[in-house]
Amino acid sequence: MTAVISEEREGLLSMVRSFAEQELSPGALQRAHHPGYAWDIAQQFGELGLLGLTIPEELGGQGAELGDAVAVIQEVAMHCPKSADILQAGNFGAIRTFAQFASDEQRTKYLPDLLSGKGLMALGMSEPEAGSAATELVTSAVEDGDDYLINGTKIWSTHSVDATIYLIYVRFGEGTGNIGSILVERDTPGFTVGNPSEYMSGEQWAELHFDNARVPKANLLLGPGGFKKQMSGFNVERIGNASRALALGRLAFNIARDHVSQRQQFGRTLNEFQGLQWEFAEVAVALDAAELLLNRAVTNAANGLPSAYETSAAKLAANQAGFLAADRAMQAMGGMGYSTETLVEYCFKRTRGWMIAGGSIEVLKNKIAEEVFGRRFSQRG
Repeated sequence: MTAVISEEREGLLSMVRSFAEQELSPGALQRAHHPGYAWDIAQQFGELGLLGLTIPEELGGQGAELGDAVAVIQEVAMHCPKSADILQAGNFGAIRTFAQFASDEQRTKYLPDLLSGKGLMALGMSEPEAGSAATELVTSAVEDGDDYLINGTKIWSTHSVDATIYLIYVRFGEGTGNIGSILVERDTPGFTVGNPSEYMSGEQWAELHFDNARVPKANLLLGPGGFKKQMSGFNVERIGNASRALALGRLAFNIARDHVSQRQQFGRTLNEFQGLQWEFAEVAVALDAAELLLNRAVTNAANGLPSAYETSAAKLAANQAGFLAADRAMQAMGGMGYSTETLVEYCFKRTRGWMIAGGSIEVLKNKIAEEVFGRRFSQRG
């Protein structure tokens, strides 16, 4: 699908495309099946100024538009899906919430390493009893002199195995109004990163344990009442999720399209069978429709922060279209699609995971329904 873009964005994409073709594409398949964080690629992105794109210049970032960051992460994902995760962490993830609400002192202390690719921030939100119902978190922060003592456990945190600093959602008291967040450095006394666990996609995560972890008050990001502000930043993370889901769907689609255009069975190429033609036509429409919804959310974003409804619609459409594309691509390619010889099976696993991560498609439908009916619906019994 072709969209009209500015000369500035085209110049940025031209640079990114050249780098991706030369440096990322050759090792993309191997990189996809390696669980570790690619620190070397992260530092190259930092040198190219591709980290902090969504952060305003006055806050220490590149000052680019959200649409620029979306275009960049999709371009990279089409060449190397795993490398796009670095752009997610450096532009759309916890770093965006951090930059928006951090103090000048906190930005001065942490942003240089994060934007150079030498540091990595992970988000600690989900807990054993608080997943989609994020406001039921129990990890607590209690004042103790000039510090906070943190107790609790976080799970499912992306990049938790490799991160150097963690943005942790905590509870200062009872009720949603007492939820906020604190920055926790990896070597904090009382804070332990558990043994790595693995998702179906091969990505790793680790439990985060807080046992009277002592954190200085200077590391407070958002105090009581900060939950809604944190979630406004989290909508940017969902845009990155949607962007990668869409890009990986297109990557799988393109690989399968080329395969069925060359592979012959029963005396003709596979693309001559009408059944496959219809499959590819349906996927093409789903991908294009999702891209339009993603572009709407990005274009209408106020101060770089998209609305909850438009973000939910875009992520839902992109998650479903991306997985549909990867699923159909795998089926069209048969054994080759199911094997690890191409990136199709990796795209299948990643797009399936994004239907859960960053807000499940069911939670997104709840948010969309609230917009439809003009009222909130409590999911509690």
